Amino acid sequence: MVSGSWLLNPMKRIASRQNAVVRAYRDLARKPDPTGRRLLLDGAHLVREAHAAALPFESVVIAQSHLNRETEEHALAQSLERAGVDVVSAGDPVFAAVSPVRTPSGIVAIALRHPTTMQAILAQARPFVMVVVDVQDPGNLGALMRVSEAGGVTGMVVAGDCANPFSWKAVRGSMGSALRLPLARSPSIDAVMQEIGKSRAKAIAAVPRAGHDPDAVDWSGRIVLLLGGEGAGLDAHVIEATDERLTVPMEPPVESLNVATSAAIMIYAARRGRR
Repeated sequence: MVSGSWLLNPMKRIASRQNAVVRAYRDLARKPDPTGRRLLLDGAHLVREAHAAALPFESVVIAQSHLNRETEEHALAQSLERAGVDVVSAGDPVFAAVSPVRTPSGIVAIALRHPTTMQAILAQARPFVMVVVDVQDPGNLGALMRVSEAGGVTGMVVAGDCANPFSWKAVRGSMGSALRLPLARSPSIDAVMQEIGKSRAKAIAAVPRAGHDPDAVDWSGRIVLLLGGEGAGLDAHVIEATDERLTVPMEPPVESLNVATSAAIMIYAARRGRR
């Protein structure tokens, strides 16, 4: 049953796949905003996280089928409307064109995030910055954002041949952390290293072997932790330019861990050391 307040104020409905709102979602799914200001969110969890973070919405769309029954998406849409957010509905065939996933969740949104820069992230009073290089899987990148926020990282710089941190897949993988964690992109790791040098932060490289145990590192002060992508890791010239190297200890025959798992071990060692 639809609530009485909605009957008195009928929701605007999108009836065509050619609607400008549909095009906006499809364009953003295909080509994420390079500044990271506009983020495509799929599903009630991310839309709720954006609202809780007080981010404004450019658009919110709910599938018409969710308005005729008591679902999480229906309740969320009502809550957003009560808060003054403009929510529109779409018939399920049109909503399928709006949603970026094969099995639409029932609600999508475009949220407006606060963009930042690499320089601003490095200029914080006591930064603990994660620099991620050449992590190509958006799910892994999203997981890195999640563990970074959870472990107290003050900002992330995504460099080199990385997945786009502002893509809907990376945002979904972050479980909402991409909405709050300061994020910046740089196409060149060399430019990042130059900015780290200017910031006078200590650069610590994660290497597969022969580095210090994460618990033996001095994590106090201004810290930048650099982590390479799946398989190849950091380039030799990047490692050479850092102040210290660390390696996650592993019992044989294990030789490697998922990049997000490795990051979690290092980040929480830093969390202990920074208290």
